[in-house]
Amino acid sequence: MASEEQQFCQLLDSLMSLDNNVRQQAETAYGQIPFEHKIVYLVKCMRNNGLAVASRTLSLVMLRRLISTSVDDNWTSLNDQIRDTLKSELLSAVQQEADQSIRKKITDVIAELSRFLIDDAGNNKWPEVLQFLFDLSNSSDINLKESALNIFTSFPGIFGNQEQHYMQVIHNLLSQSLSDSNKNISYLAVKAITSFLKNHENELQTIMLFRDCLPMLLKNVQESANDNSDNEELQKCLIEIAEIAPKFLKSVLDQVFELCIHILMHNESTSRKHLALEVIVTLAENASGMIRKNAAKYIPLIVPQILAMMVDLEDDPEWSIQDEIEDEDEESNPITGESAMDRLACALGGKTMLPHILTNVNQMLANADWRYRYAGLMTLSSTAEGAHKQMEAYLDQMVDGIVGFLADSHPRVRYAACNCLGQMATDFAPSFEKKYHSKVVPGLLMILDDEQNPRVQAHGGAALVNFAEDSPKNILLTYLDNILSKLHDVLDKKVLELVNHKRKLVLEQIVTTIAAVADTVEEKFDQYYDKFMPKLKYLFQNATTSDLRLLRGKTIECISLIGLAVGKEKFLHDCQDVMETLLQTQTNFDNLEDEDPQISYMISSWARMCKILGKDFEKYLPVVMGPVLKTASFKPEIAVVDEEEVKEISDEEDWQFVTIGDQQSFGIKTTGLEEKATACSMLVCYAKELKEGFAQYTEEVTKLMVPLFKFYFHDGVRTAAAESMPHLLECARIRGEQYVCEMWNYICSDLIKAIDSEPEQEVLAELMRSFAKCVEFMGTRALNQEQVETVIKILNKYLTEHFSKQQQRLEMRRDEDYDDETEDQLLDEDDFDALILSKISDIIHSLFKVYKTEFSPAFNQLVPHYAALMAPERPFTDRQWALCVWDDVIEFCGEASITYQKHFLKRLVESLVDEAPEIRQAASYGCGVMAMFGGVQYAQACASAVPFLIQVINDRDSRSVENIQATENAISAVTKILKHNNSAISVNQLLPTWFSWFPVYDDIEETPHTYGFLCDQVEANNEIVLGVNHCNIPRIIQVIVDCILREGIDMENIVAKRMINICKHVQSNGPMMQACVNILSTDQKECLHKLLTMST
Repeated sequence: MASEEQQFCQLLDSLMSLDNNVRQQAETAYGQIPFEHKIVYLVKCMRNNGLAVASRTLSLVMLRRLISTSVDDNWTSLNDQIRDTLKSELLSAVQQEADQSIRKKITDVIAELSRFLIDDAGNNKWPEVLQFLFDLSNSSDINLKESALNIFTSFPGIFGNQEQHYMQVIHNLLSQSLSDSNKNISYLAVKAITSFLKNHENELQTIMLFRDCLPMLLKNVQESANDNSDNEELQKCLIEIAEIAPKFLKSVLDQVFELCIHILMHNESTSRKHLALEVIVTLAENASGMIRKNAAKYIPLIVPQILAMMVDLEDDPEWSIQDEIEDEDEESNPITGESAMDRLACALGGKTMLPHILTNVNQMLANADWRYRYAGLMTLSSTAEGAHKQMEAYLDQMVDGIVGFLADSHPRVRYAACNCLGQMATDFAPSFEKKYHSKVVPGLLMILDDEQNPRVQAHGGAALVNFAEDSPKNILLTYLDNILSKLHDVLDKKVLELVNHKRKLVLEQIVTTIAAVADTVEEKFDQYYDKFMPKLKYLFQNATTSDLRLLRGKTIECISLIGLAVGKEKFLHDCQDVMETLLQTQTNFDNLEDEDPQISYMISSWARMCKILGKDFEKYLPVVMGPVLKTASFKPEIAVVDEEEVKEISDEEDWQFVTIGDQQSFGIKTTGLEEKATACSMLVCYAKELKEGFAQYTEEVTKLMVPLFKFYFHDGVRTAAAESMPHLLECARIRGEQYVCEMWNYICSDLIKAIDSEPEQEVLAELMRSFAKCVEFMGTRALNQEQVETVIKILNKYLTEHFSKQQQRLEMRRDEDYDDETEDQLLDEDDFDALILSKISDIIHSLFKVYKTEFSPAFNQLVPHYAALMAPERPFTDRQWALCVWDDVIEFCGEASITYQKHFLKRLVESLVDEAPEIRQAASYGCGVMAMFGGVQYAQACASAVPFLIQVINDRDSRSVENIQATENAISAVTKILKHNNSAISVNQLLPTWFSWFPVYDDIEETPHTYGFLCDQVEANNEIVLGVNHCNIPRIIQVIVDCILREGIDMENIVAKRMINICKHVQSNGPMMQACVNILSTDQKECLHKLLTMST
């Protein structure tokens, strides 16, 4: 046994070898050792004082990892002696170990084993550890006290279901430790309390039991900040508390702010200043109302400190002429300050922040030192989003000033001015573009002449992208000649500069700017096409070296966006050239690095080519699908690590971590995630555009996409996976019904589970939308009874949450810290809830549409929710989507819907005159389907609705933009009552009023009903509509022509053909036709002429 132990110790040494081969062989050998032997040997190594500290440390790291990853499956197979030895040796080792670092590692292992030995009911299967913890904490030995706090910090849930019983003991232990004269103990107590609070994050009552510890906790944080060591853990604890329990700090809020401001002003450590600022920002983000109400007085002190960070700039003469831009240091003062200003403005709002920002920034902009002018402009950029409402009042003055800085003597100030205008163009779109185009566009075009400072020149192009992307098309057209002339000149010069001097920064930006302009002006780019395309194709075909990969990617993006703008006919020849070049590139695709920027650009460009070429793109699929599928299948590197490992991995780029439990974090390397999301979106595009032409790939893509419902690393990937499902089913239709059913069986259960578990509301909305479309596509084959019940349970869960969330927001509106800014946040939450409610109604719509009355028994479980949502005191979105569901009940259950009338009928009729047009529209539609499908039992209800409908239609504002759809739905509802359910009304009495409401054209789904009934009356020679001696014929022709001219009806609809035939019939009567033409406008005459030449 001794020799085996010795061999194991040697194995540990090999695991630490710098030689990869030796280390890999050792890892293989370790993996083959049985679990129980590993436990025994690792414990022996831990206790072997003759081993080097590094070997003993490794043994403890591996023992903890073994327990955290493998003990669950192997504990019951261990004999009692091994279990008891493990527990007793760990407890003895803590008391006997002299080395502090080893002792800390032992406490980590004890905490890990304790975590495992608490069962699901909270019973602690290792009661000795609790007594051990009390003994250590009451010991006079500082080392043992430290160990007790370390164990508790690592696993604050160690008391299990006995925690409430021991709560006062826990409180006393932590409180006394905070006051300990030994700083090691008091500092550890801060970490222990923080860990305990995190463990009770959602239990405010428990957290508040420790409020009396706050003064000493802050005293320890302050002392740790003053001791000039590099121990910053206590400030980080304060940040964690600010995030998880900001209200806990309310009683000491002044002390917290004063401490942080003191550090900002007087501490010499940059990182400590950043941590102090992070406490303030985190509090603002997590308890904005509390900060606005109780700590706004500190904002005038905080803002100058942040601005001082932003001014901490070096004057690098090479900065503005750099061609390779290095990533900015995220931990530098300027970047930290800029981020903090942005976050504070978003959290606290412009009312709180903007006055203090403007007071300081106005002075900075007048400063002779360029750094102050630069920082002032960057401050305006970073606060535009958060202070949006308040800043709008100052925009006129601001824009004048910022545009003036485009001519500043210092290039970095000009750069900041471009940055500011670009940001505002996005944050205040489209009003910014509409109001300030005459100042901004010429100013940015002037920057494009800054040849001596390419970094500034490129940033001017970037700002122009922002402006172009959000600009109304007609505004950009005003400057199109000037913009494209300038961009063409720069393009020519920079291509030569690339050839002669290998400089590419501005060129990379200019092709993006050209693309943005083309994307906005669309077909108006046609006349400039021949000027740009040859140069862009030259760039694409020749920029093939590794240092030009980004340029090549951006160029193909530009080419494809221009192609979309000008259309297939103009672009076809060049499109085929480009695709052939792309295909040549793809023969070497496997040799491209995973992080090659060309990949995402090419994948996006292929999708645009697909949109342009349509069916003609199918021939390229065999070549493009390989790279797209490879990118979409990318699996990121992930890891579950402890705190210390997080610090090690964090030094590498592109890792992000999320805390998943006591002292553990989940890490993911984000490289490749955006490319994966892009590729998934492009697969959706292919399926959507090519339909049956994509059929051969449906199986492979479906098997790729369905597991991605659970790809929680990137919302865009899950959204694309959800969106693809109905399109993939449609693509597969050509392969036969059995194939489609098998494919849906593969999709369905996972899609339902994803809806049940999705944490992000926007992704959840897409999953629900997708499911509804799939159900409609599959028809009665979609779901079995068990699946219907599962869906109902999920919808019931979300509807219950809807009410509880609204109640929570109601309580927040009653909170003492409630204010206007809080209300804005709550309204945003209302919008998200309304989005989910709308998607639930989509699912119910699809189920009623497919199963009709067979769905009623399942729907009955949701009826109480939809009855409650109809209550007049509910928000209008609640009532709107409830009405939509009841509309579906009427439409698809027909006469059987009468059994539900007590839940909706009275409210539906009353809602016809509601203040909200969305409510009126839904109620009017309900009256229409009631007339069409409800039968004679609804006749009286239809009659009672007519006066309300007339009131709405005849209102003086009924045709305003916000009311027009509701009004036309009301007209359609009266039409349907007249046609389908008129037994309780006088049709002849109502017809003249009805005819006076024409023309209608806004709601293309309802116009066929209204004009269909008009055609009925004309074709039946109804004198009430035609008038005495057919005097109404000119009016009838006018409203028909007006509807078609305004594209108010689908010309493939049979009603449109009937409307045209009426016009042609009147044409045979020359004098009557002339009377018709006489009242038409020029556009209407032209439209009528076209109609008369159409074949029907």
